[in-house]
Amino acid sequence: MATVCTTTIDLLRHGACEGGEIFRGSTDVLLSEAGWQQMRSAVAGESGWQRIFSSPLQRCRLFAARLAEERELPLHLVDDLRELHFGHWEGRRLVDIEREQGELLQRFWQDPMQVTPPGGETLSSFQLRVVAAMRQIVADSAGQHILLIAHGAVIRMLLCEWLQMAMTAFSNIAVPYAGFSRIRIFEREGSPPWVQLCLHRGE
Repeated sequence: MATVCTTTIDLLRHGACEGGEIFRGSTDVLLSEAGWQQMRSAVAGESGWQRIFSSPLQRCRLFAARLAEERELPLHLVDDLRELHFGHWEGRRLVDIEREQGELLQRFWQDPMQVTPPGGETLSSFQLRVVAAMRQIVADSAGQHILLIAHGAVIRMLLCEWLQMAMTAFSNIAVPYAGFSRIRIFEREGSPPWVQLCLHRGE
């Protein structure tokens, strides 16, 4: 029987940020103190990682760097794991966009593959860069247990890809601040990969 190669990927979203509820996207904001605590709590008791991968935006990167130093793990910053760019909505409060462009915002939530924020990155372009980056990470980390620190849209995109869900599910996946989830990828030569989402932490 062919050997099965198991790669375990823990996904951690950044915590709450300074500036309140805004469209951050590629806007490089800092974690709030509450956000730091959320992320510390999320990784407390977790172990076994061999490498950490992170978005270069500082709400992910700064915590990733501190954790890598504490755990004595190599850290890899991956530019294509940065958040979706929201164009003219970048840095603006959600309530203001709802008031000014409520219909367009609702259409974006309902069908982000077809509706793009003004001046923003299309979801298809976002999908291409995030999935390509993750495939390279998985190839480079085969058989390892890694931690990936990224953004809500990045994690939703990866879950849609791994679980073979239609893009209509993209907006229906809740990824809270400092949300922690685990994916296992099982690969056997001559067979397609089998992906398992672990809903219970620490398993």
